[in-house]
Amino acid sequence: MSFAVIHHFPGGTKENYEASIAAVHPSSGELPPGQAFHAAGAAGGGWTIFAVHESKQSWESFRDGTLLPRLQQGIEGGFPTPPQETEIDLVTVMP
Repeated sequence: MSFAVIHHFPGGTKENYEASIAAVHPSSGELPPGQAFHAAGAAGGGWTIFAVHESKQSWESFRDGTLLPRLQQGIEGGFPTPPQETEIDLVTVMP
């Protein structure tokens, strides 16, 4: 079952996003293994990222193996605070 994660960073900026995504994604325009969709933009006084993974296990693998270790190291210019997180077990994903 597909799985979505929404991260909202209050006060986050495009610059924070660009620094962070460069540190955790394989390369510009490429998605990590198991991630099927990624969208991001300014919303609600900050920055919001919406990612769809092939499964919850795919998300947890990316989170635990890439995202959290990289965030713990610190990302110069990245988001200054942790996100508000929403997880969704998706029932429908349309192209």
